[in-house]
Amino acid sequence: MRALTIATAIVTAVALVAYPMFVYWAFNRWEPRFAALTLLAVLAPVALVRVRKLVGDVDRSAVKALAIVPVVAFVAFALGALLDSAGFVLGAPVAINGVLLVAFGSTLRAGSRPMIERFARLAVSDLSQAELRWCRRWTVVWCTFFALNAAAAGVLAAAAPLSWWTLYNGLIAYILMGVLFAAEYIPRKIKFGRWSDSLLDRTLSRLVGAHRRTTGDS
Repeated sequence: MRALTIATAIVTAVALVAYPMFVYWAFNRWEPRFAALTLLAVLAPVALVRVRKLVGDVDRSAVKALAIVPVVAFVAFALGALLDSAGFVLGAPVAINGVLLVAFGSTLRAGSRPMIERFARLAVSDLSQAELRWCRRWTVVWCTFFALNAAAAGVLAAAAPLSWWTLYNGLIAYILMGVLFAAEYIPRKIKFGRWSDSLLDRTLSRLVGAHRRTTGDS
């Protein structure tokens, strides 16, 4: 079961990262329907696994809701194939960012744990008040990013050359996400010293020369 989960995660990551480059290649050779059908063939097993997991999982937390991202992409590609429409294929990043915005934003309501806090608690269970404030602020930052990213993807899909859309969604957007992740994660670890035993934390703590405080020391 664990092997299936890992394989699904790898296929999902590769498909979503490579999808803009494939679209650029395919749209210069095929009709949108054929490009969408090819994408559907790749994502269909992943979407099926995700749907079964979401239906059978009693934990409906916002973290688990992120699993719906491949399903959203699958629906966009299905509409593109059905209608032979390039717009639905190019609009998939807009829909994906919209889902992420809702998933993160819904955790900011009163009485709910912000999304970044949920991720932080995967490694550390007892967060301080300062850490809780940090996680809430950064959840707002991520919501802002997803809103702006969706807007940029939408404008490029509607009014820019395909090469611009491909460059942004296939490279620039991922660089921005990586920079934003690092800008939140690294300072949080250095500021609060909550080092877990994960490979990332072990490597980072060595790089910054930090005294490692593991979750078991809390």
